[in-house]
Amino acid sequence: MKITVIGRGRVGGGLAALWTGAGHEVTGFGREGGDATGADVVVVAVPGSSIEDALARVAGLGGQVTVDACNLYEQRDNDFPSLSHRIQSIIGGPTAKSFSTNFAAAYAEIGQQRVRPSNLFAADPGAHDVTERLILDAGYEPVFIGDLDPGARLLEDSSGLTRALAGRLGPFFYRYARPGEL
Repeated sequence: MKITVIGRGRVGGGLAALWTGAGHEVTGFGREGGDATGADVVVVAVPGSSIEDALARVAGLGGQVTVDACNLYEQRDNDFPSLSHRIQSIIGGPTAKSFSTNFAAAYAEIGQQRVRPSNLFAADPGAHDVTERLILDAGYEPVFIGDLDPGARLLEDSSGLTRALAGRLGPFFYRYARPGEL
């Protein structure tokens, strides 16, 4: 897949490295922006408050499958149900929320785990399969929680719990599985 990652920080840069290692053609943009023309999928990995500014610096956005990997650390903008919906209003394609409940600081250790760590995601039907493939190619086991609405908001609202656990454990992996699957 041709993947454009908007954001070169820990999350965006880390995911870009994982996907490059899995054989994808990945282009990453930082604050300078760039051109996403021809991308099969666009991944947005910037602070929630920077979404509009980051996307305004990228040409060639329009209708691509989009994965929102942003986190909400500030007060919510009530114009949209979630950051994913805000991104979707700009790019216009099928959208998913993923990678926001995992720690970029642990990306290098994914392959060393006894079982694949889980990655929760929500997606529009048109973004489901691509997002699931990217999750697998990053080394995680995908756990679909449902459609983008209300799933993206549920994932964003869980960030307080994730931060509280990290305060006790540091960066961590999690695994969701049915009884007998572990």
